[in-house]
Amino acid sequence: MSKVDIGKKILTANEQYALANSRLLAEQKKLCLNFISSPGSGKTTILAKTIRDLAGKIRIGVIEGDIQTDIDAQRIMASGAPAVQINTNGACHLSASQVSSALESLPLRNLDLIFIENVGNLVCPTAFELGESFKVVVLSVAEGDDKPAKYPAIFAKSRVLLINKIDLPASQIDFDIEKVKAETRKLNHGIEIFPISARTGEGMNEWYEWLLNTAKQLV
Repeated sequence: MSKVDIGKKILTANEQYALANSRLLAEQKKLCLNFISSPGSGKTTILAKTIRDLAGKIRIGVIEGDIQTDIDAQRIMASGAPAVQINTNGACHLSASQVSSALESLPLRNLDLIFIENVGNLVCPTAFELGESFKVVVLSVAEGDDKPAKYPAIFAKSRVLLINKIDLPASQIDFDIEKVKAETRKLNHGIEIFPISARTGEGMNEWYEWLLNTAKQLV
């Protein structure tokens, strides 16, 4: 009796869409960053502040992934950027075909940078390429400092680690930032690490500088 490897066929189809997305973005010289994190890390807050602070310096569009609702897309549009909402209706990650459709709905030629805010999850989104330029992993200090050890794949694959909510009082959390940096760099020597607070703005200028310089390299 023959068996069909459904998982392999689905992944192959996703890879084909991812390749097409990557080619489209490369042809149009657009930087595309896939934001991955656990729920509540502050992805949307980081993106909204980035959009507001870099207005007039770089043109940003956002693809929002959520299981339900368009709450985050509404927040992004209120910050001044075009956004396309994708509801996965239970799926724990975005697919490259969904991103392909969303790219068609964005004013791509009028943008320099596209953020993809993936569904909140450190596991599933890591396995599915979307055609992005780089992955960005977001870790809040409230989540604990053991995440690189528990979820090594996303830290190994990401170009940037944003350690968010560093404004939280040290007495209220148990988080060793130097441990996180060291364990992350064991997995990924070339990763950029930016400790930030999207609420207070601390560390955000270093993140902005990296964004602007990386986007300029594509022009």
